[in-house]
Amino acid sequence: MTKTPTAPVLSVRELNRATLARQLLLRRATLSAKDAVEHLVGLQAQNVKPPYHALAARLEGFAPQELSAAMEAREVVRIVTMRSTIHTHTADDCLTLRPLVQAARERELYGFRKGLAGVDLGRLAAISRELVEAEPRTMKQLREALLAEWPDADPPALAIAARCRLPLVQVTPRGLWGRSGQVALTTAEHWLGRPSEPAPAPDATVLRYLAAFGPASVKDMQTWAGLTRLREAFERLRPHLVTFTDEHGAELFDLPDAPRPDADTPAPARLLPEFDNLLLSHADRSRVVSADYKGRTWRGNQAYPTLLVDGFLAGVWRLEETGERSVLTVEPFGTLTGRRRAEVTEEAARMLTALSGTPSPSQAPTAPASYDIRFGTVVRG
Repeated sequence: MTKTPTAPVLSVRELNRATLARQLLLRRATLSAKDAVEHLVGLQAQNVKPPYHALAARLEGFAPQELSAAMEAREVVRIVTMRSTIHTHTADDCLTLRPLVQAARERELYGFRKGLAGVDLGRLAAISRELVEAEPRTMKQLREALLAEWPDADPPALAIAARCRLPLVQVTPRGLWGRSGQVALTTAEHWLGRPSEPAPAPDATVLRYLAAFGPASVKDMQTWAGLTRLREAFERLRPHLVTFTDEHGAELFDLPDAPRPDADTPAPARLLPEFDNLLLSHADRSRVVSADYKGRTWRGNQAYPTLLVDGFLAGVWRLEETGERSVLTVEPFGTLTGRRRAEVTEEAARMLTALSGTPSPSQAPTAPASYDIRFGTVVRG
């Protein structure tokens, strides 16, 4: 009887380094902002600034105006996709990933069924499309218009139903660096001037997920996408993938030629935004978040930007911008050595310099004079 070969075991540190390499966090990449958004299969964008902070941590010479320009050119958009959260995606991904996760948006509607009793969802989608394509509408405007058609329905449920049924993008100036603008919505097709693609088989997205987040389990990808029943896609792809197990015996899939650096590969300090996909895209987050720090980046409904030291979650940070002077405060969860504090300070200065709009690969990582970098308390109470 032939014994089935045992898959190699990847330690937590090996998984950490592999994921950091895919996430462009071991060393800054020389990609354009658009290409980085594509490689990362989107960036969490619940608020305006997180995508800019995410790219400042990942790209050499990044200037926020580059991402803003891509948004103004409609090459990059903000839309609800994975896990029913707003993501910044390339236009191509917007038109393909949204159909892929549409089934999850339909399931989301089930939670609002009582407030939508008697509502014809097909008609609601048609009316909503006509409204937002005539001119971009806020959720309040959309809700009020739909309430005139269904006065007995729950008003918030009507607007959520429109968002779930239609691929609604946030039009600029919302999302632009240094600009203000309320959330106004139109359809992706109208904004981009081309139709959405049919819902694709998930296989190609599995490969892209592994390229950006692997090695990973089926449950990991399901957590990232907010989808279920992806096992069949992994099994179809199995002949073209390599497999490992983690320290708990879970099967992990990966691309054969994807980077898997040595566990001792240096990982520089990084400042990531709140909701960064690095921390949200695996069922088992121990590759980045130790058990001791689980839940430490949240307080009630408030999520904090995070600090990585040696590749792992090590604290939170806050940037307060008031008047002519801003203060970046870092709160480590444990004691940092002098060398680590200097490394964190240098990384904070580099990020602030990038966000000032004047970064250069050869520029010394010193923050503009209008900024202070401090170690203190971020999570109060």
